Amino acid sequence: MVSGKGGTGKTTVAAALALALAREGRRTLLVEVEGRQGIAQLFGTEALPYEERKIAVAPGGGGGEVYALAIDAERALLDYLQMFYKLGSAGRALKKLGAIDFATTIAPGLRDVLLTGKACEAVRRKDKAGRFVYDHVIMDAPPTGRITRFLNVNDEVAGLARFGPIHNQAQAVMKVLKSPDTAVHLVTLLEEMPVQETSDGIDELRAAGLPFGRVIVNMVRPHHLDEDTLRAAAEGRRPEIAKALSRAGLGGARRGGLAERLVEPLLAQAAEHASRVELEREQRAVLAGLDVPTYELPLLGSGMELAGLYELATELRKQADAE
Repeated sequence: MVSGKGGTGKTTVAAALALALAREGRRTLLVEVEGRQGIAQLFGTEALPYEERKIAVAPGGGGGEVYALAIDAERALLDYLQMFYKLGSAGRALKKLGAIDFATTIAPGLRDVLLTGKACEAVRRKDKAGRFVYDHVIMDAPPTGRITRFLNVNDEVAGLARFGPIHNQAQAVMKVLKSPDTAVHLVTLLEEMPVQETSDGIDELRAAGLPFGRVIVNMVRPHHLDEDTLRAAAEGRRPEIAKALSRAGLGGARRGGLAERLVEPLLAQAAEHASRVELEREQRAVLAGLDVPTYELPLLGSGMELAGLYELATELRKQADAE
C-alpha cells in the first residue's frame, strides 16, 4: 500500500515501486482505487478498465511484467453479489435501478470493504498449478488522512454486519492486511505539512495494528551551493558576490556594470535556496526522530514520463539493495 498527502506524488512512487519489483523478474499488479486514472496517465495508456491489463515490461530482459487494475466499487459489488449470492442478471438489474449506488452511499464502509477486498482477492489468487498469479500487488491507496480508516475494514463492517458473508469477507481482508506480507509505505516531501501528516499517519497505523513499511521522501532537490556560499547568500555579502562575478568574466564590479546588475537577483535566488535548504534540514531531523526506514527519490526536472519512472525504479532498487 502506498499512501501520502495529496501532491506528494504517491501514484508516481507506487508505479516506480511496481517497476522496481518487476525488474527482479516478478509479476506485479498495480491497483488504483480512487477513480482518477492516474496510473494510465503515467504510463501513457488509455483509461484502465475493470480488468487486469499488462501496461509495462521490466527492462533488461528479466521477464518481469507490470499489470494494472482500476477497481470500481460498483463493479466490485456486482462481483461480490455474484460470488456469494449468485444473483447473475438480478445483480445487473439492481445496477439499473440504482440500488448499488444507494447501498454504497448509505454504508460508506461497504465501499472500502469492496475496494480492499478486490485487491486482497488478487493477492490470494492462484493458478491451476497452485502458484500465486502475482508475486506482488501494489495499491495506490487513498491519502494519508484517510488510509487507516480505509484499511481498518473491521471497524467499518462492525456497523454493517456481525456475521454472514460480509463479516467473513472483512475478516479475510484483515487477515491479508495485517499479515507480514503487507506493508504500508507513506510518501512525503521535505515540507512541514507533509512531514507532519506522515508522522500522524504512522501513529494511526501503529495504533490500528497495521504493518508500516517505509517513509519515501519524494522530489528531493539537489543542493547547488556549498556551505560557505550558503552562508554568504544568507548574510547578503554583496561586495564579495560582485567581485566573484567580475572574476568570472561578467564585467567589472563598477556601479551599473553587468556584474553589479546581476548581484541583486542572484542574492535573492541564493537566499531563497539557503532558506529552503535550512527548512529541508529541519524536516529531515523530524523524520529521523520517527525512527523509521527512509528512502529518498530525486526531483526529475524534465517532468514525469515512462523514462522517469524507470529512473525512480532504479533508485528504489539501489536503496533497497543497500539496506
